[in-house]
Amino acid sequence: MDSRSKRNRLLSWLLPLLAALALPWLFRSNQYNLMLLTTVLLYGVLATAWNIIGGMAGQFDLAAGGYLGLGAYTAGTLLLRWNITPWLGMIAGGIVAVGFAVLVGYPLFRFKVREVWYALSSAALVSVLRVVFLMWENIGGPTERYLPFHQFSLYHLRFGSYIPFYYIMLLFLASALLASAWIRNRKLGYHLLALGDNEDAAEVLGVDARTCKLKALMIYAFIIGAVGGVYACLYGFLHPNFFSSSLSLEVSILGIVGGLGITYGPLLASILLVSARELLRASLGGQLESLYLGIYSIVLILIALFRPQGIASFIRVLAARLRSRPSRSRV
Repeated sequence: MDSRSKRNRLLSWLLPLLAALALPWLFRSNQYNLMLLTTVLLYGVLATAWNIIGGMAGQFDLAAGGYLGLGAYTAGTLLLRWNITPWLGMIAGGIVAVGFAVLVGYPLFRFKVREVWYALSSAALVSVLRVVFLMWENIGGPTERYLPFHQFSLYHLRFGSYIPFYYIMLLFLASALLASAWIRNRKLGYHLLALGDNEDAAEVLGVDARTCKLKALMIYAFIIGAVGGVYACLYGFLHPNFFSSSLSLEVSILGIVGGLGITYGPLLASILLVSARELLRASLGGQLESLYLGIYSIVLILIALFRPQGIASFIRVLAARLRSRPSRSRV
């Protein structure tokens, strides 16, 4: 790679990062817009993490809502009962999510459960956890458990503005993107991509499918479980509805629409679709309650029809054309 290509690649990462750092200050007087930006980043993290197991390994996982809820309850309970900062609660939440992921994923991978059966099994985890925490009065229960309120407390991760949450979520997003890019360019990533393309052929060539998919599942679960701690502090309470099957489905849709296996694809889908959904909900929700869902569905169908490879494939084609223009002009 020549110096010009390196410079262009560096700018392609640096310019969006600088724009993301400056963005909240343009909307600092409007808390709704700040909340919208934070929500987009949240879904960007979830979809990027899902891309590791769903996009690379080809496992259609529907347990994101379960891991997010486990992370939220772990961090929130540690804070409520023992006043342990959510910064440590995030790590604990990620570890708890990994434990449940291994508990479910190991037997599924051991017996080669794939495709729709794996999707149904992972979706069942979310429903089971929701019922468990709904009935478990000591930790969960049917009513909200509110976290202690502070106007500004870095220790308790409670703020009077969405700006700190935005930057925390941006840090998570950068970490998830770097982890995804690092995995994709390593041996594990090549094995996962091979498994996602044709698992039987990859195993014939010597790829340990069970170990590789289990590693991908653990990384995915840890990221989402850790984000769950921020999720609880962002909303300020705990509730079994955090174990959301609809959230799990939406995260997988963002991963697919963005582009399976492409590092930045899920983020692009989150920026376009989540922001469009929230804006439609804000503008049309009060007049026609479900109209925004219809428009949102039409947008998804159009993308599936005209860009089945995902939004990121269009960006790749456009970037390739732009790179080819200077070489043609020299000729």
